[in-house]
Amino acid sequence: MENKDLLDDVRRKAEVWLGDGYDAETRKEVEALLADEDSSNLVEAFYRDLEFGTGGLRGIMGVGTNRMNRYTVGAATQGLANYLKREFKHLKQIKVVVGYDCRNNSREFALTAAGVFSANGIKVYLFDELRPTPEISYAIRHLGCQSGIILTASHNPKEYNGYKAYWDDGAQMIAPHDKNTIAEVNKIRTVEEIRFRPVQRLIETIGQEIDRRYIGELQSISLSPDIIARHRDIPIVYTPIHGTGVRLIPAALRSYGFTNIINVPEQDVVSGDFPTVQSPNPEEPSAMAMALEKARRTGAELVLASDPDADRMGAAVKNPDGEWTLLTGNQTAILMTYYLITRRRDLGLLTGKEYVVKTIVTTETLRAIAESYNVGFYDVYTGFKWIAAIIRRNEGKKEYIGGGEESYGYLCEDFVRDKDAVSACCIMAEITAWAKDQGITMYELLNRIYVEYGYSREAGISVVRQGKSGAEEIEAMMKSFRASPPSELGGSKVTLALDYASLKGHSLSDGEEFTLNMPTTSNVLQYHTDDGAKISIRPSGTEPKIKFYIEAHEPVASPAAIPAADAAATARIARIRASLGI
Repeated sequence: MENKDLLDDVRRKAEVWLGDGYDAETRKEVEALLADEDSSNLVEAFYRDLEFGTGGLRGIMGVGTNRMNRYTVGAATQGLANYLKREFKHLKQIKVVVGYDCRNNSREFALTAAGVFSANGIKVYLFDELRPTPEISYAIRHLGCQSGIILTASHNPKEYNGYKAYWDDGAQMIAPHDKNTIAEVNKIRTVEEIRFRPVQRLIETIGQEIDRRYIGELQSISLSPDIIARHRDIPIVYTPIHGTGVRLIPAALRSYGFTNIINVPEQDVVSGDFPTVQSPNPEEPSAMAMALEKARRTGAELVLASDPDADRMGAAVKNPDGEWTLLTGNQTAILMTYYLITRRRDLGLLTGKEYVVKTIVTTETLRAIAESYNVGFYDVYTGFKWIAAIIRRNEGKKEYIGGGEESYGYLCEDFVRDKDAVSACCIMAEITAWAKDQGITMYELLNRIYVEYGYSREAGISVVRQGKSGAEEIEAMMKSFRASPPSELGGSKVTLALDYASLKGHSLSDGEEFTLNMPTTSNVLQYHTDDGAKISIRPSGTEPKIKFYIEAHEPVASPAAIPAADAAATARIARIRASLGI
């Protein structure tokens, strides 16, 4: 489409928003966009419809079809309601849970969604205040609901909000429900089709009783209550980074028996503006800075953080020099997986039916740990809905004991079906007590694991490309990699090339081609090299960027050899980055 045609199309779409179906404030903002000589903001707001993807919505807040606002939220909810009424027409009463996080407009959007659901005859359990994403998943299962949503943009910048949709098992939707819901949402073409007027008798407020039951069930996954009792006063700094973990995570830690929880008061302030950080993401070192400073002043032994909707956890531990080291998501997953398996072995709880799950871009060290104990292992696509799908498939047959992904998400229980920073914080504190009971630190425990399974270093590189032109550039990058796949990366020969979009694998060493055993396709490319490196490339499904994951391995004979192994792995990753042009 030429620029003039695009602008004409955008103006036509914007002028629809001047109709009586839209509130006065919205019409005023659209009028201002239309009157602005610089049409770039108008184009960004209306050049496309905000896509309801397999996980829901996520976008910048504001007026327009490509923005998060009460009308795009209303359309998404109306489409979901239509599908629920079709899929569960045999039920006398369809029920959903609605929750929200700390972001600006999250409560307003939640009220909008609750109103639309109720206007469609659907019973709504609406949380009284902000709650963690995993508690929404828990509540769906506990209350016997058919679906649920939470208004959150996870760890995105403050300009964003989002809408996560869940199915009756408490997991984000997969086939066929994801595609069917998307189809219903896409059928909503006018604001008149959205039933905004709430039916108050169908909206029930929930809160503390669900908190109590959720925390009570989290206590049931503890493997070392006796050890915690011996080390209950371990000083633990925790920050919610202005988000939903502010009450539940300290409460859950105390329910486990930990008594010395140290707050970061400035970051206990609930705010969608995230005033003390540039990004509310525990993956970002700057987001952890205040917690680390508090730890230095208080002599803490562990630092924990959760993102705004408390599904991702960040952690830091002390090295032998007393300096704080931020753990990567992969390192946290290594510690979690190792503990959950070895502690069960020590307690005589391994029966041969246990299994763990990781995503295809997460460290291969998890596979090595599981296989060394004959614990079942699954590799799935990025996104916890795929981990949840494995749990659902194995229900009643095998025992799930943990699953994680490199992006700071881990799940230690099966009564929640999304990543859970509440349980992850509790188990991370428990591992700290377990290590201390053996006379070692968390840092030393991680190094022991590296000596046993080999040192691994991972790097995640995100190339951000904003707006329409950015989306086109990301698409072109993926096409280029597919058209010209590398035969070597960083001086190492590529031995295996996997394309999850076509479900085709190619062994470059012997020319064999094979089909990948995955439930559906995904826009991911992956390469393995002859020296054990793994390189994955995928566009983000929720943010305007393309992501590169690079993993390098080095054998180590003792903890003293780890610095040299780290230097070698780091150098190899740098060479691979140069080959990729990033």
